[in-house]
Amino acid sequence: MAEFKHKDIIALRDLNKEEIELLLSTAESMREINSRDIKKVPTLRGKTIINLFYEASTRTRTSFEIAGKRLSADTVNITPSSSSATKGETLADTALNLLAMKPDIIVMRHAVSGSHYFLSSKMPGCSIINAGDGTHEHPSQGLLDMLTMKDRFGRLDGLKVAIVGDITHSRVARSNIQGLTKMGSQVFLAGPPTMMPPGAERLGNVTVCASMKEAIQDADVVMMLRIQQERQGKTLMPNAREYSRYFGLNPENLKLAKPDAMVMHPGPINRGVEMSSYVVDGGQSHILKQVENGVAVRMAMLYHVCGGELE
Repeated sequence: MAEFKHKDIIALRDLNKEEIELLLSTAESMREINSRDIKKVPTLRGKTIINLFYEASTRTRTSFEIAGKRLSADTVNITPSSSSATKGETLADTALNLLAMKPDIIVMRHAVSGSHYFLSSKMPGCSIINAGDGTHEHPSQGLLDMLTMKDRFGRLDGLKVAIVGDITHSRVARSNIQGLTKMGSQVFLAGPPTMMPPGAERLGNVTVCASMKEAIQDADVVMMLRIQQERQGKTLMPNAREYSRYFGLNPENLKLAKPDAMVMHPGPINRGVEMSSYVVDGGQSHILKQVENGVAVRMAMLYHVCGGELE
């Protein structure tokens, strides 16, 4: 079994195949804890985790908090509205002040891509976990998505995965591209031209499709992305109805994928736009399974940055 030697987890781009496999394997073992009547182990007792979220979050923040508590760590949540960021404090000064409190792990979400590398340089004695930075990466989401696919198919190698939607602004897409291609999956991208970054092929070993139908044809996995209006600055589509017509997933176009294809979405979902409610609530949807796997994956991430090793 590979050894995890990273102090931080900032991007799946930084990890090799063996390290990703180790995180997924550990997450699988962590699920047993989550099925107990008393969902707590003493693994990280005495460790302090700060969840520093500069952007709104429900699933990711709650999931990291639950993960830390189930490993018996002391967890503290900080949001911009309750921090000195509202008074003009810089990230550098926040880092220095938090460092003085001797935390072991900081889980951060920030609007600026690359901010976690900056934070890590200011806090050499503390582990940094990326809960999403700008349009860069969201490694825990990529890992939980891969774990969900592995649960369904027993493998990642050779799967055809279609990722559809706002590719330009999606850190989820970038982490999945990095992780899935390292694990041997074939990734196909589709989205409106205004939401596809120039030179999208440079995101990784991907195939950029001219239409959604081309991307999801015979796919094992169809992953839909949220339209990120808050990052676009201006709308990049005429209206929601037209987007849904050409890039929304519905029972009819889902038939183009393999009969046993799984449907995924990182959430939150714009029902009737990115996906119809029939698909969201249908038998091929694994969206709630993604949320469930999120706790186990984040437990694995916290465990390994603290130096944990599987026996």
